[in-house]
Amino acid sequence: MDTLIDFAYHFNHRAVVLGAGTMGAGIAETFVAAGWHVDLVDPSDEQRAAAAGRVTEAGGSGTLNPVASVEALEPAGFVVESVPENPKLKASVLAQAERVLQPELLCSNTSSLSIGELQLALERPEHFLGMHFFQPVPKTRLIELITTAATSEHSLELARACTIGLGRKPVVVKDSPGFATSRLGVAIGLEAMRMVEEGIATAEDIDDGMILGYQHGVGPLRMTDMVGLDVRLAISEHLAATLGPRFEPPALLREMVARGELGRKTGRGFFHWPETV
Repeated sequence: MDTLIDFAYHFNHRAVVLGAGTMGAGIAETFVAAGWHVDLVDPSDEQRAAAAGRVTEAGGSGTLNPVASVEALEPAGFVVESVPENPKLKASVLAQAERVLQPELLCSNTSSLSIGELQLALERPEHFLGMHFFQPVPKTRLIELITTAATSEHSLELARACTIGLGRKPVVVKDSPGFATSRLGVAIGLEAMRMVEEGIATAEDIDDGMILGYQHGVGPLRMTDMVGLDVRLAISEHLAATLGPRFEPPALLREMVARGELGRKTGRGFFHWPETV
């Protein structure tokens, strides 16, 4: 099983996405574009409406069904969770989805939280793994798959088939704080913030240096704006608690989050995003 057609038919072209924020909406958009029916679950009317508008504007041969709760849905074989990076919230949402939907493959889009700890909330941990999409989801060609000793080989192969079928490259890593990509990405982003904080260079010049000198597609500070400064703060706090003080957030990051400068979603972060204000 190594193509989308096999994976899609295996799950009858239906996926459930839990969470209609930036990442959840992007995941839903990606599957709808590939011809899937997506049930998009979020308790917020505003979030669901915004996500539906985004998916409709992007187009695709699939369909979208925004709903407020998994209780409104029939059982589903494939479920992707993408709620905020709060371990208690994720554990609760995943446990409810497992109980109500009984999925064959249950995935979390967490970018840093322990897959093993989230598995503790589940009755069938062998069906669960991390499926880390990247921002912007419809354009980024990578999906990071995170496994534990409890994850079955069948679940991993299903997730790998989904990734390849969507035209993405899967990278498989063992569960550890920050996995591989977030750990490296956050380390670079935090150091870039410290250089701004110390007046070494502007955000524009730091990003241009990484794009032009190191062939990065997006600079670390613009990427921070795209991810959300609040999200990056939460991830860095988690990594500092688990891996040590080298991931301690700079004071500048804390100050910007406190001021509500969260990046693209609020219109201002290290850069100005006029299209969102």
